[in-house]
Amino acid sequence: MSKKHIWRVIFTVSFLLSMGAMAQAAETLKMATIAPGSSAYLTMTTMATMINQAQDDLQIKVDATGAATKHMIDLAEGEIDICMTNPNIYFFMKNQKVMYKKLKDAPALSENLRCLFWFPYGQYHFVTYADSGIKELKDMKGKRVFLGPPGGGAWNASREWVVATTGMQPNKDFDNVKGSWSSAFQGFQDRQFDVYVVGGIAPFPQVEQLALTSSLHLLGLTEKEYEANPEAIKVTTKPGREVGIIPVGAYSKGVDNKEDVYTLGSIVGVAINKKMENDTAYKLTKLFWEQVKENTRTHPWLKHLTMDYAVRNGGMQLHPGAAKYYKEQGIKIPAGSE
Repeated sequence: MSKKHIWRVIFTVSFLLSMGAMAQAAETLKMATIAPGSSAYLTMTTMATMINQAQDDLQIKVDATGAATKHMIDLAEGEIDICMTNPNIYFFMKNQKVMYKKLKDAPALSENLRCLFWFPYGQYHFVTYADSGIKELKDMKGKRVFLGPPGGGAWNASREWVVATTGMQPNKDFDNVKGSWSSAFQGFQDRQFDVYVVGGIAPFPQVEQLALTSSLHLLGLTEKEYEANPEAIKVTTKPGREVGIIPVGAYSKGVDNKEDVYTLGSIVGVAINKKMENDTAYKLTKLFWEQVKENTRTHPWLKHLTMDYAVRNGGMQLHPGAAKYYKEQGIKIPAGSE
């Protein structure tokens, strides 16, 4: 073998080894999110896609299965790197309540969680068909209603809203339909039940899709009814909650509402483990907001995500790496968020 050939082989091997080392240098982060069917799924998967496409140092692998309540346990135990959170669910975990009542380690595990940013989950859409005869929330009595996947945060929030506005309870005053987001969407299209509840920023794609082929009606309160209902106001002012207003005209002629619909709104966030390196958390936060600015035209709903909203006090502290980025951007971090 000639010297020239030997050096060519050495160069080729060295090049391949260096390429392998570069590939291995990319840090892979595991993200868990809920299945398709909500704005939380949309935001988190868009976040992963934008960050993955913007650079090669960090790559996010998404698993869109399971419930957010379980994902938070997995995150706290170090099984995953990123997941969806909610101030209300975090409160339950921290205080060993509701779905975490039997988990003795819940309070200790909650201490492992930190936030990258909060964002609006959107309005809870209580959707029914215009010809169903259901015109108000109280008309759900005796009907079949999907409030959200059993045991999840969305189900609990929907139930609270129904109780506050009607006094009715699932499985007592109406049938509680069980299913995943995707199976429930298909089931409602097939008219297997009467009311389909989904959360998202109006105009939400799933509702728009339904309105293309059917005439729909959104259940909720009028502005006067909301202002006169102390229980409804109480629910919308709880940690992780807010009033959600679906403007008349937000959807096509396929939705027959003639007034703004007042419903429950919710706050959700992206959580990471407190042990994540500050530099990694900083880079994730920076990359995300840079991509938000660049992609608002192609994804108009991103305009609802703001850094002022991102740092609000949701009970969970911001990760120091994330907080560093917000401070650099001149964002004032409220007491209790850092």
